[in-house]
Amino acid sequence: MIAHQLALMKREFWEHRSIWVTPIAIGIVISVATLTGQMSISAYGGEVDLGIAALSNTDEMHRRIAIMAMMGAVTGVFAVGAAIVMIFYSLDTLYSERKDKSILFWRSLPLTDAEQVVSKLLTIALVIPAAALAITFLTHLVVMTISSLWLMAEGANPWHLIWSSAPLFDVWAANILFALAMTLWFSPFFGWFLFVSAYTNRSPLLMSMMPIIVLPLIEMLLLPTELLASAVWGRLRLDNVPIFGIEFKQIFDEDDVLQMSSQDVSMFAALDLGRFFASPSMWAGLVVCGLLVAAAIYVRRFKDDS
Repeated sequence: MIAHQLALMKREFWEHRSIWVTPIAIGIVISVATLTGQMSISAYGGEVDLGIAALSNTDEMHRRIAIMAMMGAVTGVFAVGAAIVMIFYSLDTLYSERKDKSILFWRSLPLTDAEQVVSKLLTIALVIPAAALAITFLTHLVVMTISSLWLMAEGANPWHLIWSSAPLFDVWAANILFALAMTLWFSPFFGWFLFVSAYTNRSPLLMSMMPIIVLPLIEMLLLPTELLASAVWGRLRLDNVPIFGIEFKQIFDEDDVLQMSSQDVSMFAALDLGRFFASPSMWAGLVVCGLLVAAAIYVRRFKDDS
């Protein structure tokens, strides 16, 4: 079973090139933009010298916060790209195999429908985030290296300004945990997309989005409740995700920063895993995802497009 899953996920990784092409393209764009931006501001020699002098005299905690903010911004771009890849992959993967009749080949192999659908769910949950995170971390290093070379060319000390204050492993650990948590939190949507991909005969994107948008609207217009709107739309709001600790906002608040030490500035410590795994909404979402994936397996097994 495990060997089958690893082989199937490897096949998904190489067959769907957007899984790794998209983060690589994003990394290249960010790296080129960093290089171009720094070369452009070099023309403002006096202002650059003043900025470097001010940064050199800034305490380690503020430099740590600035670098953390930069790394967070880069990670955010990759997160958006990974989310787009996950949505389109989940909507296309079961639909395309029926459209091009490759499902007939896969049914001829000694693999169950459950194994194949679960491998696609694991690709969404593990492979796509892992590829995005790997390129994200590499891009962090590339951006910091480009910045270091530019600072050296300007006569500054990049070790003092960047590397000595860079919370690399703290941010990377937080990124990994946050990616896993967000995958679990949004799992009902991925289960729904896989079900639609297995069932619909046309326009999986349209067929998946219509119920998500229309049904909550109908409920709000005809009934004095907002249960669907809260369950569906509310789940898309990041401030509803029970993963953030109260300290997260304090990291970038100047009044709170004055009361902190450099060791307190930690993105990893700002994640409240206990609160997340104690959330009934998270577990309810996993149950919904499981039911939808089971429905996708059933539909894939018995749906006849001939």
